Amino acid sequence: MPDSPGTAYAVTLTTDPAAFLDEAGEHLAADPVVTSVVATVTRRAADDDAAGHPAPDLPRWWAVVRDGAGAVVGAAMRTAPFEPHPAYVLPMPDAAARALARAVHERGDRLDGINGALPAARVVAEETAALTGRGTVVDEHLRLWELASLAELVAHDAPGRLRPARLEDVPRCVRWWEAFAVDSAEQGGRTGEHPMETETVAGMTGRVEAGLVWLWESPDGEVVHLTAHSPAAYGVVRVGPVYTPAAHRGHGYASAAVAQVTRRVLEAGDRACLFTDQANPTSNKIYAAIGYRPVADTANLLVTGPVTSPVTR
Repeated sequence: MPDSPGTAYAVTLTTDPAAFLDEAGEHLAADPVVTSVVATVTRRAADDDAAGHPAPDLPRWWAVVRDGAGAVVGAAMRTAPFEPHPAYVLPMPDAAARALARAVHERGDRLDGINGALPAARVVAEETAALTGRGTVVDEHLRLWELASLAELVAHDAPGRLRPARLEDVPRCVRWWEAFAVDSAEQGGRTGEHPMETETVAGMTGRVEAGLVWLWESPDGEVVHLTAHSPAAYGVVRVGPVYTPAAHRGHGYASAAVAQVTRRVLEAGDRACLFTDQANPTSNKIYAAIGYRPVADTANLLVTGPVTSPVTR
């Protein structure tokens, strides 16, 4: 997103997700595929607040960036419950991204991770590094894909059937949710510790009760695969995680499950999107064969090294 010469950008930070949605909702709705992560996470946070479920005592904020005319040109959030609690940045002009980094720094936050759309996430990371005397490294390159209509969907078959997860499946779903992050890092050639989001039994129970988790059963009734998805936000559903244990790979379960879940999403009148690790050729090939097409590149970046400029978090 190009800069406008001479534009001064104003950054508003809030810890209230509902207030953020009131201020940035129209901006999120204008490109709901690219903004899907922020939209769904923030909606869930607002619903939890309204239901009286207090947020964990972790760094949490939302940011709106406006240009000199007062128009919203970018947004970001920091809600990740896992270390290093990275911020998630949506597309915005480079100068707006630098203004965001400075506003967070002046707030006293220490940012060790920045995820989100390129190049904005990279600009925020680099400005954060410059402000604190550190460096940056890309931990993971991701790609956002969309399948917008049934006409583009290519069906795939596999032995067995898709079914919704049931309450008795919750422990398995929690284990596989966590295994997905570990296995996907290995498949992408990354070693060592990597930030990841886990799910609690209570959280998974809520997902299952909301019909957001699907399992594939083999012909003999064994559960061999999990595909989940987000609730719709501004008419877009994000598919994932998609996980097949190693012992059951190579039978087409992921292709068949994602194709069928995607069909359900589209038949409900929503658009479907998902993320892939660019370093994993298998998943990229599978989703392209189903009919998904690349929309945008994103990245997870780490700000590394000792801090040489003071921050309080």
